Amino acid sequence: MPIDLTEFERGVPFSGDVAEALEALGHRLARLQLSQIVHRKRAIILFEGWMGSGKRAVLKRLVGSLDPTYVRVVKVAGSDDMDDERHWLAPFWSRLPAAGNTTIFYRSWYRLVLEQRMLGNMDDKRWARALDEINEFEAQQRDHGTMIAKLFFHVTPEKQAASLRARQEDPWLRHLRDFQPIIGPTNRERANEVLQDFFAHTNTRWAPWTPIDANDDMAGCIAALTAVADQMEKTMPAEPPAMGETIVPFRTPKASETNSA
Repeated sequence: MPIDLTEFERGVPFSGDVAEALEALGHRLARLQLSQIVHRKRAIILFEGWMGSGKRAVLKRLVGSLDPTYVRVVKVAGSDDMDDERHWLAPFWSRLPAAGNTTIFYRSWYRLVLEQRMLGNMDDKRWARALDEINEFEAQQRDHGTMIAKLFFHVTPEKQAASLRARQEDPWLRHLRDFQPIIGPTNRERANEVLQDFFAHTNTRWAPWTPIDANDDMAGCIAALTAVADQMEKTMPAEPPAMGETIVPFRTPKASETNSA
């Protein structure tokens, strides 16, 4: 199913109380994660988007709302870090979440194929095969009972340029600047063509994309956190598990056991 990113460029500020909305979302995410933990459900969350689109700030908000002992953040740098001796998806298999856990991919398998396509290292046949392999991979996770939330943060060229300029001017933020950005400001026309194609092939019913209008920072943050919470609410059971063999009841120790200790 195709996605038109130009529909996510309004940058309308959030109409309510930002602090109140963020606090409510934090409580909501924490409650949903508790259901995930006790029901031993798995969750995968992907953060993709333009360089300078606010992904890192939203990631901090999201992780700050969750129990960090059940969350793993994986930063995907690029194809240079991959092992050529293995299938290109192999490193992601080893980082999938265990029962009750969440893995957040800050950039993902999509970034690897997008990078190769943008650099001209992936012809039409290999590109189609890679997208098919991604769809199969995500379908396998869904069939295994794993929640998948895929977020793409979109900003206009003007917003992106302003964000990158602010990074460059701050000596403490310059390290965040990718000096060869694959979907940076100089490659937008080509990147838009490639993105349009991969959305058309990977926006599946079992793992749909959620575009985030990140042109207003706080509105984009609230939209992204809401999207994750909505997806969790569809997936995580609303009721606590019944008492059974998998639940160990609390037992007050006897006086003799306390004294012996």
